[in-house]
Amino acid sequence: MSLAIDRKRLVVYVWIGSAYLALWLLNAAFNHTDIFLQQAFNEIWRSIYLLAVNFLILEFVAERFSLSIKKITLFGILVIPAIFIFALGLFAWKSLGIVLHMYTKVKTFPTFGKELEEHCAAIVMSFLFYGIIRHLYDHTKLKQATQQLRIEKQEAELNYLKSQTNPHFLFNTLNNIYSLSRDKSDLAPESILRLSKILRFMLYEIGGAYIAIEQELKIIADYIELEKLRYDESLRINLTNDVEDMKQAIPPLLLIPLVENAFKHGVSETRGDPFINIYLSIKNRQLTFIVKNSTEAAGSEIRIKENIGLSNLRRQLELLYKDYKLSLEPKEFAFTATLKVNLSSHV
Repeated sequence: MSLAIDRKRLVVYVWIGSAYLALWLLNAAFNHTDIFLQQAFNEIWRSIYLLAVNFLILEFVAERFSLSIKKITLFGILVIPAIFIFALGLFAWKSLGIVLHMYTKVKTFPTFGKELEEHCAAIVMSFLFYGIIRHLYDHTKLKQATQQLRIEKQEAELNYLKSQTNPHFLFNTLNNIYSLSRDKSDLAPESILRLSKILRFMLYEIGGAYIAIEQELKIIADYIELEKLRYDESLRINLTNDVEDMKQAIPPLLLIPLVENAFKHGVSETRGDPFINIYLSIKNRQLTFIVKNSTEAAGSEIRIKENIGLSNLRRQLELLYKDYKLSLEPKEFAFTATLKVNLSSHV
């Protein structure tokens, strides 16, 4: 059996021992006011022994009996003689303290058995105190470690989702520029310029976990202008907002997948009277984002199939907020996506 001492664990036991000593000193202050000083030194001397005993029992002995029922049963059988042995040790420790003038005998017992009985009670009481506090401490540390692991896992998943969303968004944008270049459109240079602005924004402005809502609206507006280069004047786009504070923070590119979806699966497939209506409202930390776009099919014919952008959006919402709702509603030659988020419900 290895007796290598973990210093961090020893510090935990020192703190538990200090609390145990404080309780006994408080008891002495109320019940032994006439000999408080002697009693205080006695409790300090006794607490040193109890600290060592409990550290040995709980860290090196009890841990070895936590693997099987047989070992636990054996541990239970050995508890009584162990208590007796440690009670004898406490008697010897007190005797050593008397010799070293570190302990003052302030109480006499009619028999040695009575004194040993009190020492056994002290061992049991300290074992229960140390054991309960140690269990609570380990349980709290385990919960903290589990929570930290969950947070790290969520952050890793969020980073992975972002690493998927950003290239997906850029890939669709590059496809638009490619179609303009293939048609040798005069708008191709302007589209590349607008793309460079979006890239600059994505590289330098959204590196953190949050951005201001005004920045999110700006990238949505730039994306709309880039997409509009592919369409003629028949495309109607209406972007409105009712935001109390433009500095409110949201995760970057949280709203763009719904706008992107409206172009890619909506107006791009609409032959007549294409339109997109976008409305953003944030009041009392309640975000409402509605994107309605034209479709070529009737409501009953529209099949909702979530692409990478929408599925990633749903997963990000699950990881980021407790209170949200994303609904996709096909109607007669129109499609409406509604996102509602309680920004105060961030996990």
